[in-house]
Amino acid sequence: MGFRPQRLAKLIQQEIADLLLTEFGDYTPAMVTVTGAEVSRDLAVARVYVSIFAPSNELRQIAFQRLQELTPKIRAALASRIRHQVRFIPELRFELDETLDQVSRIEDLLAQARAQRKEEDAKDADE
Repeated sequence: MGFRPQRLAKLIQQEIADLLLTEFGDYTPAMVTVTGAEVSRDLAVARVYVSIFAPSNELRQIAFQRLQELTPKIRAALASRIRHQVRFIPELRFELDETLDQVSRIEDLLAQARAQRKEEDAKDADE
């Protein structure tokens, strides 16, 4: 990704994060955080990575679906904010960022491995 797409991606990430917090926060049933953005070389498409914090996977899917339904309104709000900085507002595509879930799963597995090792060490010490 070149310099211009990187700058536009950072701008889009910041502005959409602010929009989701201020203007669209009440439209989704869960907390949505923008974790990143990438813009294609031709600046036509922006992938916006979001992390959704919800008590259940079902609620998380509902929130993501709602976010996708709101995409045209979010793009219009984004356009009104950055129209003086860019000629063309890229098409927005929201993607779920699973990084935090993967980190949580890895931490759980490591905790299980540590617990098993402690049990084995305790058995070896007793023998």
